[in-house]
Amino acid sequence: MKIVGLIAEYNPFHFGHKYHLNISKQLTGADYSIAIMSGSFVQRGEPSIVDKWTKAKIAIDNGVDLVIELPFIFSTQSAELFAYGGIALLDNLKIVDYVAFGSELGNLDYLKEIAQVLIKEPPYYKQKLKKYLNMGYSFPVSRSNALEDYFNKYGTKKKHSKRIKDILQMPNNILAIEYLKALKNLNSQIKPITIERIGSSYSENLLNHKMASATSIRNAMLNNNIDLIEEYVPKETLHHLVDYINKYKYFNTLDNYSQIVQYLLTIGNKDCLTKIMDIETGLENRIIEKSTQYSDINSLVQSIVTKRHTKTRIQRILIHLMIDLTKPVFEELFPYYPSYLRVLGANKKGFVLLNKIKQKSSLPIVTKFADYSKHDNPYLNKIIHFDKKATDLFFLGLDSVKPFVGMDYYTTPYIKNKSFY
Repeated sequence: MKIVGLIAEYNPFHFGHKYHLNISKQLTGADYSIAIMSGSFVQRGEPSIVDKWTKAKIAIDNGVDLVIELPFIFSTQSAELFAYGGIALLDNLKIVDYVAFGSELGNLDYLKEIAQVLIKEPPYYKQKLKKYLNMGYSFPVSRSNALEDYFNKYGTKKKHSKRIKDILQMPNNILAIEYLKALKNLNSQIKPITIERIGSSYSENLLNHKMASATSIRNAMLNNNIDLIEEYVPKETLHHLVDYINKYKYFNTLDNYSQIVQYLLTIGNKDCLTKIMDIETGLENRIIEKSTQYSDINSLVQSIVTKRHTKTRIQRILIHLMIDLTKPVFEELFPYYPSYLRVLGANKKGFVLLNKIKQKSSLPIVTKFADYSKHDNPYLNKIIHFDKKATDLFFLGLDSVKPFVGMDYYTTPYIKNKSFY
């Protein structure tokens, strides 16, 4: 019995994800698959385009056996923390043999070598990193420059050193490196597998390839052109997206939160803002200043972006502001993570996995949301409370006559072929 783990957002699940799932199983010989999936909000600092249960339905119907929610406190973080959250949860299941992730490079050797430098942080690298940060570059750019300098000086592979900047400009490569770091730091026995990304690039905005990017698919959906995506997503995906839009009328987008953010920045104060996750000293002044000049969230974000502060980072900060995720709270909860696993969907094989997890892992399994309090764990309660707040915020963004509140309590995991159980 071999089990492969995946860390995903499925925003939404498309042919590239289907390819990744199938190739992951082929390369590992895995009989079972588990996806750790972000829920209501995603790593780039945006709401998921559909709710987490719809995403879980789509993943299960496309062949994933078990979908577990990546808790909110890690789903909207930097690549390093996002990757750690996913790997730590997979590792604590105590049954996963492989983790398969995509990368533009498709080569573990290069990625492992970079990850090793980032783990050890040799003095020359740290010196160069500090230099570039002091010059006002963002952390990702500073890190890329510092690594390039390090490998130019100490690297044994000249070909490798010349490609560092190209490697670190690609989002899937960056996440792959962070997955490798997390595996090493956790001393995990899970074996990594990387699969070269094919089709459109991650940031491609147009539907111009059978393996279209999630970005281009979301753009078409948000422009009310769901019919246009029919040939770019599996039929199972389209079916559930149509069901979603018939039920909720709107796909979700960051645009829907302009008034909430404007209100919080208007009534808040700098001291409170400085505690929000991912804020650094001085950035709170720029955010408050710009909030008096722009009323819509996208213009506000663009006005705050600098060479040092990326768009996705600013968006994540605003999401954390709305959920009230502060640095002190995150630091309090981090040592107790993971505290539970939350099931969003499963098929018949998924129940086999859950039984195996019960035997091997000490993590409480949350299927019925209301039961989480029975575990009498204050850290579990605090972490899962952020998941509930994120769900409520997600639905608050939808322009609906009927309010959708407390959906975690009212929505059960998706069980495929329910008659089998």
